[in-house]
Amino acid sequence: MSATTLDHAARADLDFVLTWRRRWADRIWPVLVEQTDVATEGNRPADRKAVTPVAQAQPVYPWFAWSERASQKALWRAVSDALEGAPAIELPKDPIGSLTLDPELKLPEWYTDWDIHVQPGGIWRADASAHVYELGAKLVMLGGNDDYTFHRAFTETCAGDLGAPARIVDLGCGFGKSTWPFKRAYPDAEVIGVDLAAPCLRMAHAKTEALGLAVHYRQADATVNTGLEAGTADFVASTMVIHELPQPALRGIFAEAARLLKPGGRLAFLDFHFMGDPMRDLAAVEHGARNNEPFMPGMMASDTVAMAREAGFAHAAWTAFDERGAGRLPELAWPKRREWHFPWAVLEAEMPK
Repeated sequence: MSATTLDHAARADLDFVLTWRRRWADRIWPVLVEQTDVATEGNRPADRKAVTPVAQAQPVYPWFAWSERASQKALWRAVSDALEGAPAIELPKDPIGSLTLDPELKLPEWYTDWDIHVQPGGIWRADASAHVYELGAKLVMLGGNDDYTFHRAFTETCAGDLGAPARIVDLGCGFGKSTWPFKRAYPDAEVIGVDLAAPCLRMAHAKTEALGLAVHYRQADATVNTGLEAGTADFVASTMVIHELPQPALRGIFAEAARLLKPGGRLAFLDFHFMGDPMRDLAAVEHGARNNEPFMPGMMASDTVAMAREAGFAHAAWTAFDERGAGRLPELAWPKRREWHFPWAVLEAEMPK
């Protein structure tokens, strides 16, 4: 079942939630910024902690805070209702790729103790969870990712000059939304997707096979050991993963990526970074609390560049990313935008030759 097969009532519910989320971003957020500027007479504090009490005292702030979490909960409820009765994921009988699941894998508590993104039950319990996550992942981007523009932009602008890579590894691949674009871009490469959630991996495998792409999916903890051979990857990537990791796991994923890469191999982690705008940085920190992403503020405040260096990487640096299609930007500076948006950025590094 997909968004194209939903009935009229389900589509109406989803359209309502999506419109709500858009108005939260392009109407309520600008008013909060304007009210804060008026309250500070145009001299808004340059520090996030200093601006916090001022912003939280503004009349529209309770609506901004409540709408973010309430619309997120409503989104998952609408998606769950729309996909009720979705069939179990049917795996291909004669695959050209592979799926390796580990029934003995113990999922870490930091992964199972939270309904990440406020998705009830998380993404790892059953095939229904993967169906809900797939559709929700499009809508949570305010409807701007219906054809995976976001992930294609990452592939094209962050991994578009790899030459002829022999192996690409996508850590935390979910249902393959970034993995199959890698295979399309580099059909001769061995592409491997790694994730903790068996339902998402089953969906990734089924979808990729339907596209006629040979990708290898495996269930493993990328913060500990993927089970892949050391020094065999030309490129290791992740999208929207490291902000969901506690500090030990965050250091672990850098170490595992370094172990996997060949000398001269490259790393690209697409995630969040403080923008230097105190209001937007405040919103990013509070987003972690309101969307059940408890490790997001800690990741953003960490010296992840230093972590990459400690793991053995060279030339580690963040650069901004524009999710509207432009993708990777040349420096850590974002285009001026009136509406609220995620502070997307890419951490890039390479293994010394």
